[in-house]
Amino acid sequence: MKIYKTNFHGLIKIIGQNHYDKRGYFRELYKNKIFKNKVFKFWCISKSIKNVVRGLHIQRKVEQDILVSVIKGKIFDVALDLRKKSNSYGRHSCNILSDKNSTSLFIPAGFAHGFCSLEKENLILYGLTNLRSETDEDGIIWNDKNLNIKWPIKNPILSKKDKKNVSFNNFVKK
Repeated sequence: MKIYKTNFHGLIKIIGQNHYDKRGYFRELYKNKIFKNKVFKFWCISKSIKNVVRGLHIQRKVEQDILVSVIKGKIFDVALDLRKKSNSYGRHSCNILSDKNSTSLFIPAGFAHGFCSLEKENLILYGLTNLRSETDEDGIIWNDKNLNIKWPIKNPILSKKDKKNVSFNNFVKK
């Protein structure tokens, strides 16, 4: 595993290595020594078809660090810094995560997270340091023009919930 710091404090890119043989491949996703004092309490998987956009999601009060990795497929991943005291507040980081490039992303608490699925079938694994609180969930609309995120799609498949997400400006007014 190789660890890369980004231009966003605490946001870490992790490049693993797939070890292939005739059976398939093996890849390490997590090492405790890399994430000292981080306990991932909640693990989940999402499956998305091509052109699905999920997000941008955040828990308002119940802070969560997120470790995200693609088990199958490829996604355009977005982390939006919502930490008001951060030098990168209101800016976003975009990364391609896939089973082939073995890239994972550690997203610290205070970031909204979303992605666009790029292949026919995409399986995404999330580790979270806190349990999900349905009453604490919030979101920013994926295509907010003020954020200027260069999504690789114009007409995504969205959930009813994500269609109701608000603009960045309305989010910060809450």
